[in-house]
Amino acid sequence: MKYIEFGIGNTWLVRTEFEDDEGNEYEVPGISGSVYPVGYYFRIWIGKRVLILSTNNGVKLTKKNRRTIKLLFGIQSTLKRGN
Repeated sequence: MKYIEFGIGNTWLVRTEFEDDEGNEYEVPGISGSVYPVGYYFRIWIGKRVLILSTNNGVKLTKKNRRTIKLLFGIQSTLKRGN
């Protein structure tokens, strides 16, 4: 799966994050490769609280261990068409 994110709080204003089946992640600046959207989300992270509004998972409020501020719009994408 890959996630294309636009906004403030990450290393880059636009980034692509890749996640494999074992949960390993890495990120690159900009939009990498083709985009085959399977969902969209907004993520608002203030302090240790994260609010996620997602077309796939609805509304979710979580708590993280570290403090930061992030305001992001994201596209959840498969790596290949039809997956």
